[in-house]
Amino acid sequence: MSKSKEKELSAVALKYEPEEDSAPRIVASGTGHIAQKIIQVAIENGVSVYHDESASTLLSKLEVGEEIPPELYQIVANIYITLLDVAEENSK
Repeated sequence: MSKSKEKELSAVALKYEPEEDSAPRIVASGTGHIAQKIIQVAIENGVSVYHDESASTLLSKLEVGEEIPPELYQIVANIYITLLDVAEENSK
């Protein structure tokens, strides 16, 4: 596939502080080189990375610092459940 037709990589980083936030918050978001850097920093710091193009596309429409709106809670909950399952499997 030519570069012009390839879908550009996007990445979104989430953080949730239950004592401060009512929902997870966007802490980084970007495409292309920035997305690669977000993923690289996450991996280097032992942060789990979840690959879902449609979730990334939806979440990347939000501003950095913005809380996830209720209509996206289920998507984010599915991501967290998957990451918890992977962590549990890796601990066995």
